[in-house]
This record gives sequence, structure tokens and C-alpha cells, in this order.
Amino acid sequence: MANQTERPAVGHLRSRAVTWLIGVGVMLAVLSLAAVGLLVVRADRVGETAFLFLPWNLFLAWIPFVLALALAAVHVRRGPRPVLWLLGAGWLLFLPNAPYILTDFIHLGRLRGAPLWFDAAVIGLFAAVGLALGLVSLLVVHAVVEAWAGRVVGWVFAVTALLLSAIGVYLGRFPRFNSWDVLTDPSGLVGVVLQRLADPFGNPFLVRFAVAMSVILLGSYVVAWVVGRGILGPVQGRVTPAVREPV
Repeated sequence: MANQTERPAVGHLRSRAVTWLIGVGVMLAVLSLAAVGLLVVRADRVGETAFLFLPWNLFLAWIPFVLALALAAVHVRRGPRPVLWLLGAGWLLFLPNAPYILTDFIHLGRLRGAPLWFDAAVIGLFAAVGLALGLVSLLVVHAVVEAWAGRVVGWVFAVTALLLSAIGVYLGRFPRFNSWDVLTDPSGLVGVVLQRLADPFGNPFLVRFAVAMSVILLGSYVVAWVVGRGILGPVQGRVTPAVREPV
């Protein structure tokens, strides 16, 4: 009888999670189109295109979101564990692309033709959507990890992913590495990482940047987690596979 009462609850919570993710995905897609639309308006008024790197960066920010949804789907369907690990590795690899757009504010004021407030709004909308994509994707993967290994491990994983993302943003903005350099230029990437690890405090700017970005990401994620948990309730019983019958 216990299982008969648990099954509808699990299905109801899972349905709420799916509905919420669909709603968030649609909203972020609409905001992405709106951001691109602002670039089109700017180009029409100024007479030349600008900030063309923003749509590309936003496209890269969508990749961890899609991979997180795929990982959750495989988890719920009890798919092969190697597939879960592969999706998880890809997700972690592309996750820094989501908050990376925050650093595109360094381009503010470098281009003429449009009011500064308009360019700030354009970059801000792209950055907000990118950050939201990363946070929601982490909420999904965090829930999967928590379902597998418990709350403590889930939070350790989430915090570690955010700290690594902060370092990834630095590697992308300044040494100018991309996510796919793990495959195309692994020796160059490893060389830079080892150089930094050999003297971690030898670059004060790196330390300040990593700390500041980590604080921003951790603070943003705590807010996202509180909002998501308030809407969906506890994770237990929601993302785990179907309840087994007693032996």
C-alpha cells in the first residue's frame, strides 16, 4: 500500500518538474530572441552590425542547458551509466560558457553610434539569459547527483562545479581558451593550468577574479536554488527512478 501511495506522488512531482523546466526553457528562448532582436534594432539604427560575438556566446550557453536536460532524461529512464558520465562531462566542460557572457561588459563603451545605456541593456540581457541557462542547468544536474548520492554530496558537487566555472571563465576571457580546446589543444590548456597551479598566488589578478566570480556564481545559485526548491519542493522522490516493489 505504501508503494501505491508513493507512485502518484512521485509522478506528480516529476510532472511539476517537467512543466517547470518547459516553462523556463520557453521563457529563456523568448528572451534569447529578444536579445538578438535588440542587436538587429541597433544595426538598423546605427547602420552597421556590432557585438556579433554575443549571439555566438549565447548559443554556447544553451549547450549546458540542453545537456543537463538530456542527462536528467537518461537518469529518469535508468539509462546506461556511461552515457550519464559522458553527458555530465560535456555539461561540466561547457558550463563556464553560461556565466562567461558576464565578462562581455568589458566591451561596453568601445563602440560608437548607440547610447551607452542601450548597449548596456543589450549586453545585460545576453548576460542575464546566459547566467540563467547555467544556473538552471546546474539545478537539474544537482538534483540528479543528490538523488544518487545524497544532499551533502549534491552540494559539494554544485559548489565545486561553480568554482571550476569561475576558473573556466578566466581561462576563456584572458588566455582565450575555448571548451573544445580540451580536445583540440589539450597540451596548451594543461600547460597554462599547470603554470598557474605551480604558483597560484603569483598572479594577484587571477586570484581576485576567481574570488569575485565565485562569489557572484555562488550567490546567484543559492537564490536560484531557493526559488526552485520553493516551487518544486524537496528533491527526494522526484528525480529518482520509479519506486521498486518490496521483495
